[in-house]
Amino acid sequence: MTTLAPSPTPVRAASAHTSLTSGRLPRWAPWALLVLALAVSAAVFLLVSAAAGTEFPLTGWLVVGAVLYLVLIYVLSRIVEGARRAFDRFVTGVVSCAFAIAMVPLVSVAVTVVGRGVARFDGVFFSSSMRGILGEGGGALHAIMGTLLITGAAALISIPIGLMTAIYLIEYGQNTRLGRAITFLVDVMTGIPSIVAGLFAYAVFALIFGPGVRMGIAGAIALAVLMIPVVVRSSEEMLRLVPNELREAAYALGVPKWLTIVKVVLPTSIAGITTGIMLAIARVIGETAPLLITAGFTDSMNYDLTDDRMQTLPVYIYSQYAYQGIPPEAYVDRAWAAALTLILIVMALNLVARIVAKVFAPKTGR
Repeated sequence: MTTLAPSPTPVRAASAHTSLTSGRLPRWAPWALLVLALAVSAAVFLLVSAAAGTEFPLTGWLVVGAVLYLVLIYVLSRIVEGARRAFDRFVTGVVSCAFAIAMVPLVSVAVTVVGRGVARFDGVFFSSSMRGILGEGGGALHAIMGTLLITGAAALISIPIGLMTAIYLIEYGQNTRLGRAITFLVDVMTGIPSIVAGLFAYAVFALIFGPGVRMGIAGAIALAVLMIPVVVRSSEEMLRLVPNELREAAYALGVPKWLTIVKVVLPTSIAGITTGIMLAIARVIGETAPLLITAGFTDSMNYDLTDDRMQTLPVYIYSQYAYQGIPPEAYVDRAWAAALTLILIVMALNLVARIVAKVFAPKTGR
């Protein structure tokens, strides 16, 4: 005789609805409280500004709204979810507010530069210089080329020096007196003001070519002095992250140390090294003070780093804004357009660094 198993009792599906008494706030609760806090804060400040006859305080509204939101989310979460979850939500709100505050200057600068720089973002701006231009018209081609040439020369000088210094410190100079001395000097160079680097380069070239010398290569030397410690530090950290097991495996196969560095260590860390180098270039490409002293400024094209003055975008921005002519709006518009161009160049460099890091990163999958 066959016994039939009893049919399973149907299980009632759990309700997707989350009530305030279930021990956990619904997902929409934090957003609803944020909107409520901002609305209450806006109502209070509207009444106060209307009574006083003043403008609506945007900053005060945001600050009071954020504080009110933190109080509401903590109190409500403590009632429903308990003290531990309430404190977690409070800390999350504080971190989110800090992130929003940090983003305000970045967004403000980006919006301002784009809004003011678009006015002269045209073909003439990128195809002509300021030679013989008074008032409207003209462009920044000479400054763009000067920036690319001087920054490129600085990179050619600083990248080999910085990379080889980092290789020595990690692979050969650990726990040595010379390695400690180099590390100390690199730390000191990291904090020197940019104007000091410009004065150093100017003094060197003044001793060779005489006082009053202005050359693009002198500006490249000044920028290289600022780049070298950044390249050393970033490359040193990336080389330190390479596992020692890789080096030991190469040594076990009889590979000499220099070849292990070239074939194993550098390819493994090339992504991080490239990112650090791009960050170093982005750090010096906007320097103004050392280039004012060493490269000077001019309104004409100059493709020769070793002959006479050379204009760069930071110095171009400074000169257009500081020495305004008639009409002054034309000079201000050119300054903002040059600032937007400089930001786009830095953005392009960071994009290239990310692409290189992704392409050359060691593959971890099988």
